[in-house]
Amino acid sequence: MNLVIVESPAKAKTINKYLGSGYKVLASFGHVRDLPSKDGSVRPAEDFAMSWEVDSDSKKRLKDIADAAKEAETLYLATDPDREGEAISWHVLEILRNMRGLATKPVKRVVFNEITKSAVLDAIAHPRDVDQELVDAYLARRALDYLVGFTLSPVLWRKLPGARSAGRVQSVALRLICDRELEIESFRAQEYWTVDVDMKTPSGEPFSASLTELNGRKLEKFDLPDKDAADRAVAAIEARDYTVSNVESKPARRNPAAPFTTSTLQQEAARKLGFSASRTMRIAQKLYEGMDLGGETVGLITYMRTDGVQLANEAIAAARSLIAADHGDRYLPPQPRIYKAKAKNAQEAHEAIRPTDLHRRPAQVSRTLTDEQFKLYELIWKRTVASQMESAQFERTTADIATADGQVTLRARGSVLTFPGFLALYQEGLDDSEDSDADRRLPALASGDAVRRETVKPEQHFTEPPPRYTEASLVRKMEELGIGRPSTYASILDVLRDRNYVHMDRNRFVPEDKGRLVTAFLESFFRRYVEYDFTAQMEEKLDEISAGKVDWKAVLREFWGDFNNAVEGTSDLRVAQVLDALNDLLGPHIFPEVEEGKDPRACPSCGEGRLSLKLGRYGAFIGCSNYPDCRFTRQLGTNGDNGAAEANGTKVLGEVDGDEISLRGGRFGQYLQRGEAKDGKKPPRVSIPKDIPPDSIDLDKAVALLALPREVGTHPETGKPILAGIGRYGPYVNHDGKYANLPSSDEVFSIGINRAVTVLAESRPGRQASASVIKELGEHPADAKPVRVMKGRYGPYVTHNKVNATLPRTADPEAFTLEEAVPLLEAKAAQPKKGKAKPAAKKPAAKKPAAKKATAKKPAAKKAAESK
Repeated sequence: MNLVIVESPAKAKTINKYLGSGYKVLASFGHVRDLPSKDGSVRPAEDFAMSWEVDSDSKKRLKDIADAAKEAETLYLATDPDREGEAISWHVLEILRNMRGLATKPVKRVVFNEITKSAVLDAIAHPRDVDQELVDAYLARRALDYLVGFTLSPVLWRKLPGARSAGRVQSVALRLICDRELEIESFRAQEYWTVDVDMKTPSGEPFSASLTELNGRKLEKFDLPDKDAADRAVAAIEARDYTVSNVESKPARRNPAAPFTTSTLQQEAARKLGFSASRTMRIAQKLYEGMDLGGETVGLITYMRTDGVQLANEAIAAARSLIAADHGDRYLPPQPRIYKAKAKNAQEAHEAIRPTDLHRRPAQVSRTLTDEQFKLYELIWKRTVASQMESAQFERTTADIATADGQVTLRARGSVLTFPGFLALYQEGLDDSEDSDADRRLPALASGDAVRRETVKPEQHFTEPPPRYTEASLVRKMEELGIGRPSTYASILDVLRDRNYVHMDRNRFVPEDKGRLVTAFLESFFRRYVEYDFTAQMEEKLDEISAGKVDWKAVLREFWGDFNNAVEGTSDLRVAQVLDALNDLLGPHIFPEVEEGKDPRACPSCGEGRLSLKLGRYGAFIGCSNYPDCRFTRQLGTNGDNGAAEANGTKVLGEVDGDEISLRGGRFGQYLQRGEAKDGKKPPRVSIPKDIPPDSIDLDKAVALLALPREVGTHPETGKPILAGIGRYGPYVNHDGKYANLPSSDEVFSIGINRAVTVLAESRPGRQASASVIKELGEHPADAKPVRVMKGRYGPYVTHNKVNATLPRTADPEAFTLEEAVPLLEAKAAQPKKGKAKPAAKKPAAKKPAAKKATAKKPAAKKAAESK
């Protein structure tokens, strides 16, 4: 019997069927060990010695692997064909050697780019050794990430309270988002005008032309800066007759895009399907590991973590035969298309992402796939086939229309698709731009034709700031700059969201103030390590390690010497110096100009102090330099408006019964207040709920919020009141100590007695809030009972037969599948149930002198975490 080790149980199940009874396939469930989250896991003083830790779950799996290895004739390491896969194989091999579970048994490394029977059998027939150079590149990357995260993060905690962590690639990605926001904030719109003219040919066919020359001179973009200039241009156009002076037609071609890499798949799935990078990779993993098709488990796509754009010869041949059969020979180019990677640091020569069998059309597998799996498979299938199709062909026509005196020239442009080529099957999505090849036909025009002017249409425009990054455009930018690896982009973006450094607004990244503070701090004191070029150069060095060109420890020594000196250089850094640097760097953001000639940092309360950044226990806020005489504060990011401080640090909404109702900005957020303190008693206050924009609050809404909780009515069964309010966990209804969540704060003010009774009845006893069903996943394969994704008080979870399991943080509840839920529930069910231990028999105890309780501090390094 031979033993084969793979990462996942799904992959193990599929491969076991291919290899038969002479092989036993076990899963490692990913990485079996990692650097422990504590100081000293990587020790530069000991030539970068590394300590590894095996988690409790992996210990049991490794014991099973070791036991099976003792009985096996040969051990095959069949993990994924990339650096991470090579590292997993190396870890398993090292552990087995330390456990003496191998003796002198042969160990072979096998790799395959797709999980099909032919590919797996071919890999088993052509094994190799573990690639130590790929392992060295992994070790260098892991050590770098650890050293940056566990060295830099404690500096952030000491000098910048409220910051969570810093990371080698994570911090550079955050800087991209923050730099773009700074561009948007510093942008000043510029006015300009264009003039279009509706015209007709001698035969009466309409077309449109644009003004390109005025007074015999070519117009630049800002040559018509205002309405007066546009009106003068209109007058000049209307005073003249027009003749076609030149017509030029040119053929144009557009070639299909290359097959998908990891990066381009993430980008296109974001544009066309609205999938996040992590969701795309999760679905692609399922398609790669195998789906049940008519009783046979088959991998539907090739390995999905790749920089390569080339296709195997058999895939090209299959694509060309499909194109000829489906579209005809005209859609087939004379020679196969061969693509080369554009990324300057594209790593191992893997094949592009493609279907394992192009004759397996999307419609044929749709019944066995979920909706999201089908959409992604169809996208990959179409892109692969289209990449081998003939180019699309256009005819682009330009006609110049001039006056006899040469003072005014108009230009009409048209583009006509003459042959669709690959566009008959697939068109690549675009970011923040329009397709310049849109089909816009011009009527027949010839030089010397007299054309008739109809309506002259001046139009005002303003320049626009650069758009915020979407997931697709950010991934593309990171790849262009050579920052990180496409296979890690999904986890990097998840970390930025999890750390609350950014949030998403209409699918675009917006930096939180916390994220901007971290970026400003790093740019001020560790600028070299968040430079785009530095990070890209480090990726190139890692590639050189994997190619065997440089020693991995030499790269670490070079990095650590300078980096450690930079960290030690901040040891004497005072908080005041940090604040001065942040005030200067973030000035345009936190102290925007309010009126021309007025100091944006002047305190609006006392009029004498200057506003500046302050650091408190819970992070940063804006305060007055005259503290404690002036206690003006506002939350970072309110910019002095949006319902924040006006005169005396408040925005007065009105009066009720002689009490002033005001909207105020404090260090913990914005809140409403009624009146002022009297007889030592604080005035009524209430925080603004997260789902109510502060600038939407008027006097009536403020009074209603301050009056909460409100009585909805009396319960028909008990006669006791039902209250509606907004608490720590959001909006709720309450009756006799029983709580149930409401979906929005607005419903607190509108809910009636019937709805309130229903919501309370549907909530489970003993819980503050009722759980609602997000998605029905289907029947559990073991007992046919329903499996559901639920919305709970502490987040989404999956439930089956009284077993509840929390969804992973990166999981999308709407996209979660039954296949993902079953192992999660099984793992939860296998955990020992928590319960109270039986009390031990009481024994008389000798009295001990009272001792002062000591609070053990967690080591700083425990808090640090660096995402790959």
